[in-house]
Formats: sequence, C-alpha cells, structure tokens
Amino acid sequence: MAGGGVKPGTIYGATDEWGYKAIENRVEMYDLHATMLHLMGVDHTRSTYRFSGRDMRLTDVHGHVVHQVIG
Repeated sequence: MAGGGVKPGTIYGATDEWGYKAIENRVEMYDLHATMLHLMGVDHTRSTYRFSGRDMRLTDVHGHVVHQVIG
C-alpha cells in the first residue's frame, strides 16, 4: 500500500511478545479491503456484484475504513 495514500512509516497496532496474536488495534481482512477500496475511490458499502442470484458487497456486511493509517 506504499504510495497509495497510506502515511509513510505507519505502524498500526501491536502483537504479543512472540508476534503470534494482535493485542492492540486489531484489523480484520474486511477492514483492510475496505480501506484499500476507499483509497481507490470505491465506496465499499455501495459497490456490489451478482453472485448466485443475489447482490453481494465486496466486504460482505463487515469492514470499516481504518482512517488512522490514511495520510
């Protein structure tokens, strides 16, 4: 995501002492996708695609834009 609108040198969150689990500012994959779509100018809550006869959102019903990493 370098050069795509994210603050340079950003560290967001923390892991436990072994790097096994996120313990601070946990971000799910849906949040990462929502943030990337936001940086590309796509509203992830309104953008849908047709799958198995129903409209699906790109981030399902989850996903929030992580504004703290956007520069």
